[in-house]
Amino acid sequence: MLDSVEANNFEALPLLSLNHVSLLCRSVWDSVRFYEDVFGFVSIKRPSSFKFNGAWLYNYGIGIHLIENPSIDDFDTIVEPRPINPKDNHISFQCTDVGLVMRRLQDMGMKVDQVFFHDPDGYMVELCNCENIPIIPLSSCSFKQRLSSFYKSAPAKCGFMENAMMESLSMEMLNISF
Repeated sequence: MLDSVEANNFEALPLLSLNHVSLLCRSVWDSVRFYEDVFGFVSIKRPSSFKFNGAWLYNYGIGIHLIENPSIDDFDTIVEPRPINPKDNHISFQCTDVGLVMRRLQDMGMKVDQVFFHDPDGYMVELCNCENIPIIPLSSCSFKQRLSSFYKSAPAKCGFMENAMMESLSMEMLNISF
C-alpha cells in the first residue's frame, strides 16, 4: 500500500468520470422497477455472456448494474433497512428541486428522512441540490509545492487538470453571491 507522500509522486490516472455503480439485489425485477419508476433509468442490453441474473440501467451519464443474489440476507445486507445515517454508505443524485422530489417520493409511499431513503434492498440513496456549492480542491498546486519541500522530495508539478480546475473554480467563485 502506498503512503500519502509516495502516492503524491505519481500523476493522477487519466479517468473521465464514474461509469457505473454495481449493486447486489434480492430481486432484479423489483430493483429495475424501482430505479426506472423513481429515477427514470432505462434498462439497456448487457453482455449475453453473463451466466447470472442481472440488469443494466442507464441515465444521467451513469449506469447501475444490478446483480441478483437471492441469498443476500446470508451476507451483510439488511432485511430491514438501517436507520437513515448520512455518514453511512450511500448513492447520491443531483436534482433541481429537492422539495418537489421529496413530495413525489412521499406520494409514492416512501419514507423519506431529509433527502435520504432506501431502495428495495436497503441501500441508502440521497438526493441533493448541490450545484451552488463550489468544488474547492483541498490540494492546490501551491500547497503541494509546500508539502513537497517539507518532505524534501522533487517539487510538485501542476498538471493540466489541476490548472483547469483552479481556473474554473476562480471563475465560479466570482459568480457566487452570498
